Amino acid sequence: MLIRLNQAQPYVLSLFRFVVGLLFAFHGAASLFGVLGGNQAETGAWPGWYAALIQLVCGSLVALGLGTRAAAFLASGSMAYAYFKVHQPEAFLPLQNGGEPSAMFCWAFLLLVFTGPGALALDRFFGSRSTGTADTAGDATRQDKAPAVSV
Repeated sequence: MLIRLNQAQPYVLSLFRFVVGLLFAFHGAASLFGVLGGNQAETGAWPGWYAALIQLVCGSLVALGLGTRAAAFLASGSMAYAYFKVHQPEAFLPLQNGGEPSAMFCWAFLLLVFTGPGALALDRFFGSRSTGTADTAGDATRQDKAPAVSV
């Protein structure tokens, strides 16, 4: 059973990356353009408009798997800022201060910084084309070579 789970890990990680990135991009689009039931932020207003821009751009990059680690790092940092500057002064716990989405996005993106994009990402496609051989690029960036841990 663990072998099958370990074999699926890079693909499930790709699905996780895609869903988290897409949700983040939707959140940014809602704030930037007032679509999807969101309130449009005033253009250039600090920090809301810039946060929405980061959400849209980084969320889209993460969803596509382009520059995943860098985009996820920036997204994680922006959500940490949002939590500590906007939500945490209201109350100590995320449940009390409305900061659960910020905290969850922050930790989800931080996870992606360390795990990478998974097996299905545009980074892997462009990486294999630039080196000329898919096998060499795939081996250099594979995340599933860690030894399996039995429980």
